[in-house]
Amino acid sequence: MEIACLDLEGVLIPEIWINFAEKTGIEALRATTRDIPDYDQLMQQRLRLLDEHKLGYKEIQEVISTLEPLEGAVEFINWLKENFQVVILSDTFYEFSQPLMRQLGFPTLLCHRLEISKDGRVVDYKIRQKDPKRQSVKAFHGLNYRVIAAGDSYNDTTMLAEADQGILFMAPDNVIAEFPQFPAVHTYDDLKSEFIKASVRNLSA
Repeated sequence: MEIACLDLEGVLIPEIWINFAEKTGIEALRATTRDIPDYDQLMQQRLRLLDEHKLGYKEIQEVISTLEPLEGAVEFINWLKENFQVVILSDTFYEFSQPLMRQLGFPTLLCHRLEISKDGRVVDYKIRQKDPKRQSVKAFHGLNYRVIAAGDSYNDTTMLAEADQGILFMAPDNVIAEFPQFPAVHTYDDLKSEFIKASVRNLSA
């Protein structure tokens, strides 16, 4: 059997923090793992900015409630679920994901948790494990699954390297340039073609 492992933000849904930055006008909140490879450094920056601007979980939720999956994402996920076991491996948080996962038909999601105070401040975050995307792919290999993975950011590259085939999807030029070993595509039709090409089964679009 084959498992399809996908990143979430930037691959299936809009980048939550970028949309929150646009809503609040805080430019520094636009930074993602496309810009800052060190996830802890990125999250500490985000927590500091939230605290400085007195913004909390409620304000982030309000922005998330306005978001929809990227155009074509639902159709792509539906095709993927017909042909693969599908697992979303994300550095987002369960507290953020529910409204958007509902729109995607609730594929399995492995991600992290936030620590939220009684007054709604986001005070900390709890990572599921170190290098969780790569470790998940390793675990699937231990269960004798082939893994085809797709992502767009620095924090996806260890997952892509661990997979039987890794694919960059809608990645920025800097990530594509640094990781030329992965095919890079920018449309769901092309991503579907890469999954078909990587599969050991005879699949059709």
